[in-house]
Amino acid sequence: MRTYNLIVKHFCLALLCCGMGLSAAAQNVNSWTADNGNGTYTNPLMYDEFSDPDILRVGDDYYLAGTTMHTVPGLVILHSRDLVNWENVSYCFDRFDFDDPAFSLLGPQGKNRGEVYGEGIWAPCIRYANGQFYVFSNVNGKGLQCYTSKDIHGPWIHHNMKGRIYDLGVLFDDDGKIYAIHGYGEVHCTELKPDMSGPIEETDRIIIPQGSAVGEGHHMYKINGMYYLISTDYKPNGRTLCSRSKSIWGPYETCVITADETYGYHAAPLTQFRGRILPDGSRFGIPQPDVNATACSNIHQGGIVEDQSGQWWALLMQDFHSIGRTVTLAPITWKDGWPFLGLPGNLGRAPRTWVKPNVGSTAADVKPHAPYNRSENFDGKQLGRVWQWNHNPNDKMWSLKKGRLRLQTMPADQLMWARNSLTQRVIGPSSITTVELYTKGLKDGDVCGLGNINIPCSWIGIVKENNKLTLRWFEQASNDTIDQPIELPQQKIWLRMCGEYDDDQAEYSYSIDGEKFYPMGRTMRLSYQLVTFQGSRHALFAFNKKGQNGGYAEFDNFTIVEPEADRSQNIPCGKTIRIINLATGRPMVALGHGLMYDTDVRNNSKQTHFRVIDKGQGKVILQCEDGRYVWVSGLGLPGDVRLTSDVAKAEVFMWQDYLRGEFMLMSMRNHRYIGKSPTTGSPYSMDYTGADPARKNGSVLRWEEVR
Repeated sequence: MRTYNLIVKHFCLALLCCGMGLSAAAQNVNSWTADNGNGTYTNPLMYDEFSDPDILRVGDDYYLAGTTMHTVPGLVILHSRDLVNWENVSYCFDRFDFDDPAFSLLGPQGKNRGEVYGEGIWAPCIRYANGQFYVFSNVNGKGLQCYTSKDIHGPWIHHNMKGRIYDLGVLFDDDGKIYAIHGYGEVHCTELKPDMSGPIEETDRIIIPQGSAVGEGHHMYKINGMYYLISTDYKPNGRTLCSRSKSIWGPYETCVITADETYGYHAAPLTQFRGRILPDGSRFGIPQPDVNATACSNIHQGGIVEDQSGQWWALLMQDFHSIGRTVTLAPITWKDGWPFLGLPGNLGRAPRTWVKPNVGSTAADVKPHAPYNRSENFDGKQLGRVWQWNHNPNDKMWSLKKGRLRLQTMPADQLMWARNSLTQRVIGPSSITTVELYTKGLKDGDVCGLGNINIPCSWIGIVKENNKLTLRWFEQASNDTIDQPIELPQQKIWLRMCGEYDDDQAEYSYSIDGEKFYPMGRTMRLSYQLVTFQGSRHALFAFNKKGQNGGYAEFDNFTIVEPEADRSQNIPCGKTIRIINLATGRPMVALGHGLMYDTDVRNNSKQTHFRVIDKGQGKVILQCEDGRYVWVSGLGLPGDVRLTSDVAKAEVFMWQDYLRGEFMLMSMRNHRYIGKSPTTGSPYSMDYTGADPARKNGSVLRWEEVR
């Protein structure tokens, strides 16, 4: 826990999770949106998983396609009018249509082909040509797939193109030819048949040879007659590169266009174990994270797009710990013909908070909103768009009945093998998920509840054995089970999961009256892993451990509360604050000598008090309580951050919200950040390019209000 604010927040969240209920009137109806409501946005665009984003603009509309792996409906497409506020408008298919039982969790349990976790469909490319939309993607073992539709909402036509093309970029060239760019390290270009029946294999050529430091995740564009290939590499850590050529066939020259932009997030710990989906009893290891490591926590892999004003933007993914991979929006600055991420004076890095794209009048009616309605009362005839099944469902074994979701139990040994598990991604940075479970329809051997589908998995729920109900908490990481006999006079129980996803931890609790919640089990560590290739996912599940079809479980009033979604008070405009440097724990002080320095933690003089003055659109100036203003002289080197009595000279900063009271100050003049080295003894400077993964390089600050 990095700050006092975080400690308080954890305490309040714990009260909500385990101490009391959340009445309908008291629930926080806000859900994370990047839009700050003041003309700016704060990354990530979504605080839940959206992997391998590819961006497309058609007229005034933007479309974002993303990976869905083994879950269905599959290949998600979001729509936006301003590149900041998104909504789910389509999936390319409702279920996998391959004649293979593994896509339905029907293969032999414990063997690789009994499931398609972390396989399925991934790394899509969305394009528009010939009056229709194309979405290309790969299915492990099935080859290249293409989905076409004249309407983004569908219906979509499936073309199985086969071949061995994956993680591809596609270009519809001016001469009518269609090219697929693919491969890791050794980059290939292959022409595709216009009817989407397959690749023209004899056209395959190497366009970038091995040893050129180019990776995968290719996105190809033709801009002003030049071919630009955006790729990502992860050896030895994540970087995004651009390769360019006057010919699709090369030769290409390559330049790194962004690296090390982590927004102060270190690499997630990866679950360690052998095999794939192991039975209960397997040993797992979740190592302690290296808080100084970048790895793939930096922004990488994604597409670029030009808005209506001529400004280019990059939409890249970033690993956000146990949440998985989500999407960031970064401005592009063209220099010497290269599309660098970032702003003039600080190329290669990107602001976490920045001005929304200038898309003209089309954004006038766009109000800040989340891409999904995450809560669900199951009163409708269809499930909400946010829901996905874990593998293909058996549609005869689930239904929406009288305002509830009914799951009929089928044989399974554990949660990861339970068919018809209904899932949705967890939402960060913290959230509280509650569902009502009705037990009347359970039969002997039935197990049902609320779980986290991840490796390792966990859950809280009800087990029926010998006509008795047992409340069970299970954590696969340690194969630990806690049982508690329980009486449910209403044949109903409330189950809750409380997640601190930035901190990779979660807890379960339960209630028998919907008001008082009791914790069960320990605080669990969460991680990211490369088996499902997904982050944590909520699961409503029901299965039978006795190898037979059993009864049924019913779920109602699935609600998600996001305590940190409302960020309207995160910039302390009009308040007087102390500014603490996270690297040293020492407050900022305005020296009489005219420089900005740091001081003893016990110093609470007026020279450590600064009033935050709002300049609009997320911009502020700082005034010391002694009347002087913070300004910057020269290039921003150590000693250039000074004090002045002339308000006209005050430096204008864009406040970078890092949540939980943490922030950075970016100069609107050189687009660099104020900071102080924790080791050299130098005064504050304005030459920091950004935060390090541990937030301890001296550029990340914390504010506390002066009372």
